[in-house]
Amino acid sequence: MIYLNNAATSYPKPSCVKEAVQACLEDVPASQFRGGMQIGKKDIEEACRERLGRLLGISEYSRIYFTSGATEALNTVLGGLLLDGEILVTQTEHNSVLRPVRNLLSAQKLEMKVIPCEKDGRITLAALESSVTSRTRAIVVNHCSNVTGCIQDMDMVGRFAEKHGLIFIADVSQSAGCIPIDAEKWGADALVFTGHKSLMGIQGTGGFYIRPGLRLIPLKFGGTGTDSAKLVYENDDYEYEPGTHNLPGITALYAGVGFILETGVEIIHKKERNLMEILYEELERIPGIQVYGNKETCRGPVLSMNFTGLSPSDSAYILGDTYGITVRAGLHCSPLIHQAMGTGARGTVRVSVSWFTTEEEIRSFIKAAEEIAESLTGVF
Repeated sequence: MIYLNNAATSYPKPSCVKEAVQACLEDVPASQFRGGMQIGKKDIEEACRERLGRLLGISEYSRIYFTSGATEALNTVLGGLLLDGEILVTQTEHNSVLRPVRNLLSAQKLEMKVIPCEKDGRITLAALESSVTSRTRAIVVNHCSNVTGCIQDMDMVGRFAEKHGLIFIADVSQSAGCIPIDAEKWGADALVFTGHKSLMGIQGTGGFYIRPGLRLIPLKFGGTGTDSAKLVYENDDYEYEPGTHNLPGITALYAGVGFILETGVEIIHKKERNLMEILYEELERIPGIQVYGNKETCRGPVLSMNFTGLSPSDSAYILGDTYGITVRAGLHCSPLIHQAMGTGARGTVRVSVSWFTTEEEIRSFIKAAEEIAESLTGVF
């Protein structure tokens, strides 16, 4: 089996991740439960925050909070800001942004304005400037598109947000672990990530960062806080991690981020870019295949394509059933970008690589795609 659906969930995981989860399950439950037994090791949650801070460019890593994933993190941040006025979102955004914002509209005095993107998913400064008004309060930007792989200029977005006094929320779900990130250099007020993609962790993990001074009302309240006698929070002294933590998941994330730091995110990015360049160059020369985006602007590990005369779902079925190649078909939970791409309601076939993808696997995919395209010649 050739797995090219890493934009959904990375596979395989590094051996250190699997070993870390196993060790966590076999060990005595750790400090969050405040048992009488003292475990002679650094608290895994704080150690994971520290590693994430190094990877994401966050010096105050204690302000990184864990959730079940980017969706919960985005709901927490977007719902907790209690904004009124306008919030800008890009046309490239995932439904984990679009749905919370759209459903907050009725609960808050909030309007959503969509910043149009280019056909490849790129957001321009002109588009940003034409979208902002005196009522704009915040902007959410997806660092790397999960449809085209286009990487946004986050320095530009940060300068734009600072110029207009906007809260800047960066979604790095698709880029964390495979593309360099520097939240503080960008000027991000909040940053959201997921653990099970290029961070090499397991499903059910993720989190968010909020800069000091940013007021955020928690989405949830509950136990395991720092002061069990406190029932009402005062002076905005909120806690953002109620309930029992997913310690096996956080342990896996700790190991996955450690693997990335040891390997080097620049090295990972370079290898994945090389694989994507092969894909672009070879697929673009095959008649009957349309590739969306280009290797110059779409430098992330994701590519969208379609076969002329074949639906994305049928294409994915043939690739999987006949060739043993796993890809993904459809809108990829990002419906608005398909308006810019002209891919309508059916979407695209998405191919996405990881550090563990080999050039041989890429060549096998290209050969399969060529055979499928040739078989369609003259059929439709």
